[in-house]
Amino acid sequence: MSLKKSKSIGASSPLNGIGKQDGDSRRRRKMAEISQALGASPADVAALRRMAISEGGLLSDEIRCQVWPKLLNMHTDHLPEKPAADLRENHKDYHQVLLDVRRSLRRFPPGMPDDQREGLQEELIDIILHVLDRNPQLHYYQGYHDIVVTFLLVLGERLATVLVEKLSTHHLRDFMDPTMDNTKHILNYLMPIIERVNPEVHDFMQQAEVGTIFALSWLITWFGHVLSDFRHVVRLYDFFLACHPLMPIYFAAVIVLHREEEVLDCECDMASVHHLLSQIPQDLPYETLISRAGDLFVQFPPSELAREAAQQNSQQTAASTFKDFELASAQQKPDSVLRRRRRERVPPQAQAQAMVVARPRAKRLVRLAVMGLTVALGAAALAVVNTALEWAPNLDFQLFP
Repeated sequence: MSLKKSKSIGASSPLNGIGKQDGDSRRRRKMAEISQALGASPADVAALRRMAISEGGLLSDEIRCQVWPKLLNMHTDHLPEKPAADLRENHKDYHQVLLDVRRSLRRFPPGMPDDQREGLQEELIDIILHVLDRNPQLHYYQGYHDIVVTFLLVLGERLATVLVEKLSTHHLRDFMDPTMDNTKHILNYLMPIIERVNPEVHDFMQQAEVGTIFALSWLITWFGHVLSDFRHVVRLYDFFLACHPLMPIYFAAVIVLHREEEVLDCECDMASVHHLLSQIPQDLPYETLISRAGDLFVQFPPSELAREAAQQNSQQTAASTFKDFELASAQQKPDSVLRRRRRERVPPQAQAQAMVVARPRAKRLVRLAVMGLTVALGAAALAVVNTALEWAPNLDFQLFP
């Protein structure tokens, strides 16, 4: 049965009256479960994570205001006051932040009155500068404002400020280093995921030498910069906040894999493939892709991908302190490593035979990844949640020992 997006929750909507009743019933049941988890003492964070991951996510911005802080283990009893007026005058990043915020018109709801939008842009500047001022180890990057504006629109200025600060010192920490080394390190996981699922697409991209830069804006903005529909953005934020910090790179991989036919039909050169992949479709089947990303995370956890890649000197990255990264915290660029490895071990006359072997393997792995899609993550959701919960209760103490 084909599924149509619901305007209210971004999930599948019914095709007939009975289906509509079922959808409404599921929504009411999920709202009751979220309310019960929030009302527990202490709040049932594991249940809230499952609700955020499962079909439809957290259903509304009103619910997100209550649940997002729980997913980040935040206490919101004491919210910060508005930053002092002289912060803008003295901060080194003010002018760059101002330029980026002024260019962010499309991130605000269409039809919003100019004075309301301009007021929110001023609040956006204040949040960014407040976080940077309180955390001098963090470095502003272009695209950071795309994440902050999502929290601002959902939570309001004061609550958004504390959540963005927590997010910036944890999930986004590697993007906010003085260099992009750790960001590139995270991007390096994209190609191994694709190779495990579909070697044909992987080899095509390798031959085109497209690299992974097309996914950079996806990763560092949590797709906020490239998706035009705000409902889809907040649905992904529900998912990412409830999961391991590397889940955005798994979601990037499933987008590429979803577009397999387009990729393989493209001219096999860097410019053509990069252009195709950098233009992200707006009509993606988000719930299906979220489910598949969860499945792939379970099938191919970061530890397994890291062990495949060549090691560089150990680095302290936010991701490397998670259990899945105890054995590896940095890796060489997989494009060059995998090309060299193939040259070393595969004679030219055997390459055609190797491709014949690789394709059935790809189809088998794709079938494995698709098996759990119709059950709204099912066992994959439980495993993803459990992975998140391994670090979440001690978030402040384990990420940066």
